[in-house]
Amino acid sequence: RFASTSVVKQSSGGLFGWLLGGKPTQFPTLDVPLPGITIPPPLPDFVEPAKSPAATVGLYIDCGSMYETPGSSGASHLLERMSFKSTTNRSHLRLVREVESIGGNVSAIATREQMCYTYDAFRAYVPDMVEVLIDSVRNPTFLDWEVKEQLEEIKAEIAEFSANPQGLLLEALHSAGYTGALANPLIAPEPAIHKLDSSILKEFIAENYTAPRMVLAASGVEHDVLVSIAEPLLSDLPAVKRPEEPKSVYVGGDYRCQADCQNTHVALAFEVPGGWYEEKTAITVTVLQQKLMGGGDWFCTGGVGKGLYSRLSLRILSHYHQIESFSAFNHIYNYSGLFGILATTSPDFASKAVDLAAGELLEVATPGNVTQGQLDRAKQAAKCKVLMDLESRAVACEDIGRQVMTYGERETHREILERCRSNYSE
Repeated sequence: RFASTSVVKQSSGGLFGWLLGGKPTQFPTLDVPLPGITIPPPLPDFVEPAKSPAATVGLYIDCGSMYETPGSSGASHLLERMSFKSTTNRSHLRLVREVESIGGNVSAIATREQMCYTYDAFRAYVPDMVEVLIDSVRNPTFLDWEVKEQLEEIKAEIAEFSANPQGLLLEALHSAGYTGALANPLIAPEPAIHKLDSSILKEFIAENYTAPRMVLAASGVEHDVLVSIAEPLLSDLPAVKRPEEPKSVYVGGDYRCQADCQNTHVALAFEVPGGWYEEKTAITVTVLQQKLMGGGDWFCTGGVGKGLYSRLSLRILSHYHQIESFSAFNHIYNYSGLFGILATTSPDFASKAVDLAAGELLEVATPGNVTQGQLDRAKQAAKCKVLMDLESRAVACEDIGRQVMTYGERETHREILERCRSNYSE
């Protein structure tokens, strides 16, 4: 508390000092340089990592729930569940045994804009990894019994999801805030479960899993090596014209749901116009959400809100104990996005929580209310997060795939850091 004041604290030496007869000592505050201490020079922005014996390969497809029609609603969710099942070349059991035999790990994620399939294992097995990955994506058989089994799993997942209020809020924000493609649900709606079958999945893949919409990326693999392995497996994909992205229009709206819950969960959000194609706005929102406004839970390891220097932790969580969680969030897509605040509070404090959320958004939008020191700290923290994230092979692979799919190329880490370093105080 007194680290930034001129107060000099007096210490009694603690228990051991008392036992040993020590005398009280004086220590300078934390903002006073210690005599005789030389501060080492700062580390460079990026240190080239040592070559890892492991590798991550990912196949990214420009296809997600926003490409669904009323007839294929829920297909992306089911495709995520059907990933790495039986193909025309191997059974699901054989695929699992092959992955386990080399100590690998496979995963798939469906988002609103993209389908992501990844395989992580030792670099020596990259040819096997690429073959299994491409076989799973290009040649699924969608056996009826496997589809039915996963539909039952989705029903259980939906039941569990209903106990996740913040996840439901994010889905509600999209359905209330947009008309068009981004309003499509990411979680398969219950009515769709009764209609989904193998024929719908095959038709959805035939329409959307085309050459211009696929990116094969890897981390820990030389580019030429990856091309030589993948070219025979992908060169026969038909070169069809890439379709236009389905339109979405931000309209704003309101969504309320009664639930048997002891707390009230609230989200207040606004559009991020331009999405990732307006890079300056997207990076500004990212710095604002992650490191300047921040927030978190009232109780967690590391103290209130984890981000002890974030505005929402200092201004809200530290003063209003009726609020259990108060944090900024953003979801950015190619041409649009959402930015706002999520709050969990007692029911009698819900209206006040909404006022506080609106007030905090107005505060950061008012010139002069964010100091240069706060902005600089947030930008430095954002740079640190970028560099720490890129230390992960999986994150680096995903970064390559998503950037190439969005921009047609990948920005280097230095370019990203330079954008974070730029002054976005306006």
